[in-house]
Amino acid sequence: MVHVVHHSGSHLEVSAKRILSGVTYVQIFYKNTYYLQNLPLNYIDCHRRCVIIMFRKVAVGISGGVDSAVAAFLLKGAGFQVEGVFMRNWDNNYEAGYCSDEKDFEDAMFVCRKLDIPLHRVYFIKEYWNDVFSILLNEYQSGLTPNPDILCNRYIKFDSFFEHCRRNLAVDAIATGHYANTSFGPFLEKYSENEGVRLLQPADKHKDQTFFLSQVKPFSLRRCMFPLANILKSKVREIAKVEGLLNVANKKDSTGICFIGKKNFQDFIEEYIETKKGLFIDIDSGKEVGKHSGLHKWTVGQRCCLANCKQAYFVFKKDLESNNIYVVAGTSHTALWNKLCFTDNAHWIYSEPPDLHCNNVLECYFRFQHTKPLVPCKVVKNYEGLTIILKTNLRAITEGQYGVLYKNGECLGSAKIKDICHNLKFSHNY
Repeated sequence: MVHVVHHSGSHLEVSAKRILSGVTYVQIFYKNTYYLQNLPLNYIDCHRRCVIIMFRKVAVGISGGVDSAVAAFLLKGAGFQVEGVFMRNWDNNYEAGYCSDEKDFEDAMFVCRKLDIPLHRVYFIKEYWNDVFSILLNEYQSGLTPNPDILCNRYIKFDSFFEHCRRNLAVDAIATGHYANTSFGPFLEKYSENEGVRLLQPADKHKDQTFFLSQVKPFSLRRCMFPLANILKSKVREIAKVEGLLNVANKKDSTGICFIGKKNFQDFIEEYIETKKGLFIDIDSGKEVGKHSGLHKWTVGQRCCLANCKQAYFVFKKDLESNNIYVVAGTSHTALWNKLCFTDNAHWIYSEPPDLHCNNVLECYFRFQHTKPLVPCKVVKNYEGLTIILKTNLRAITEGQYGVLYKNGECLGSAKIKDICHNLKFSHNY
């Protein structure tokens, strides 16, 4: 169908094409030049046609999975000049590390041939080692449990990758297959030079990946497109099948830490961190119940599988000074459930929330694992970061993980958890 819109003497011809996802492609004809933009039919803002012209060349990260493939398809369908980029962040030939990127690269090449877009292969091995893996090792040695995915997004995908594409491919924006959105819209159709960017949750709350983007710098986020923002995962796979992207349509989502592959984490990590034996100690009895070969191999809440113990033990706390791990009997032991934690200084995506800045208390929602439900909380500032008080107890809140904060569908930012206050109870008003 064709809609014709007149605005201030100009003539815009707008045609729309609807596909499986429910996304409407809007083609705008303006001054004898065609510009394509993915906009809802009721959103044709002639004041923003300069934005459509501004973002013409886009680099999309192609991982070899279905999400990035469909993101590239949507970008091309919306009329952008698309450049595919495959990132290699781990050296397969280096020591014990593993990465499935050869098969992924083959799938990425298939996708780009099918879509008729160029594919570039770039290497961020040095950057990944320095900015992600080295930090991961240091934090494990310090008794923490880091999150490499959050670090990778902050330092590699939205920093090294972003800068590489700007400088070497001369793109106007980048795009990824993350399930996320921003206040500038999935295709930057609401972009404004004079406004800050906000990180928003996507339509598919089950696949919401804003947790992993909570440390990304606004400078790169403001020029990033998220084509899957308003599409459910089931529709993404359906689009891939219909468009002939069969190599990736039913491909399993990647999970876990990419460079470990199918190896056991404890076997992998001991090749980088020296083994230092210690004891498992029951906090209730004070007795030794087993031995371990390194704090770095264990995390809070993990089952220990100790021989000769009739009951199941779980990690409660790691003591760096004594090199002992304190454990509790039973997954529901009260010591594992807490509602108060302290963090380092927060990274705010848009800005420090006004409630926190002006009223000293922010009421919002919290999670420290991206698959877990959001929990109501109150946040106050302290001299070293944030104090977060949860409405309900959560199991195994862990030092080194990130507390990510949300309000009204917006991911406000995050802060690294540095301490947990155990077994505190609040009589009312949490």
